[in-house]
Amino acid sequence: MYEPQADATRPAASEGHSRLPLTRRRFWQLGAATAVTAGAATLLTQRAADASPTTSGTAQDHFDRAAELAGDNPVLKSFVSALTAGYTPPRPPAPAPLRIFDNVAVLSVGWVSATAILTPGGIILIDALNTPDEAEQYIVSGLRDLGADPSTIKYVVVTHAHGDHFGGAQHLADQYGARVMMAPADWDLLASTSPANAPTRDLDIADGQKLTLGGTTVPLNHTPGHTPGTVSPIFPARWRGRTHTAMTWGGTNPPAATASKETYLSSILTFASRMRRAGVDIELSNHGFADYGLERMEELRSAPDGHENPFIVGTSVAQRFMKVAENMLRGRIAQDQESATTASTTSASAGTHAAGCC
Repeated sequence: MYEPQADATRPAASEGHSRLPLTRRRFWQLGAATAVTAGAATLLTQRAADASPTTSGTAQDHFDRAAELAGDNPVLKSFVSALTAGYTPPRPPAPAPLRIFDNVAVLSVGWVSATAILTPGGIILIDALNTPDEAEQYIVSGLRDLGADPSTIKYVVVTHAHGDHFGGAQHLADQYGARVMMAPADWDLLASTSPANAPTRDLDIADGQKLTLGGTTVPLNHTPGHTPGTVSPIFPARWRGRTHTAMTWGGTNPPAATASKETYLSSILTFASRMRRAGVDIELSNHGFADYGLERMEELRSAPDGHENPFIVGTSVAQRFMKVAENMLRGRIAQDQESATTASTTSASAGTHAAGCC
């Protein structure tokens, strides 16, 4: 679930962010221009400090770096906004279901999406929307509209234990015998909170576990921070006769506690390394407002016979996506530290004045 926090100011990077749709040509012009600039090359240089969750520099330093990394790329600019403290996410209307790749479909209510990986042996579903009714209306009906059989859903991989991701899972398990998978820490979270529509505990996800169905293998990576058991999958996506490698970042909004933000940052660093080794060149989000995903769906829908796919961002931009996340989290952690220092100084000053007057 995306739970907006209001514990700090927005970075300058989010100012002027536009939601106006881009043409296909303009989208790729922006992406290419950003990628080839010498400034971007400098920004992508790996530094020793980047390999550690330890944060140095001011919050604004990190936010400025994230803005520079994003440049004019609408995907990255959207992600900067989504990771900004106090961000209020939109509630867009539900788009029609769409195969964004030959073997990958997005089934969305607008606010949150499920992703179906279609294999000859059945369907691996990533997330299950808010409720049983939404699962029936958007997932079941959506798959049928796309010519896929919902009764072949074999696994529901829940990226994390928030209701907008697990809400329809038990319905799909009851209807079609799908197995529900979640990291142990988030199964435990459900057991301790007993939220509505929580699925019955089924399969645990081990870090790095490879889920294989119909010749398709999906590595499932623990990326805790958004929740204790957040999972981010990596999987093959076919487009026009070529196989690419996609990822879904499992949990977007940074948590409130500084220690949990530090865990989130460590997950970013680890997952970016795994993405690099896997050759990830496709970025997807289960919240399409957070990465220009809804706009990219409509761009693709408008030109179904085109050879370009706006979800194929390339390995460089996929890595830059994670560097944006890294710097936004470093900034959020620095904000916490700066706020704590200010509060401590204010408290000490108040204590000194009290002693002097009494």
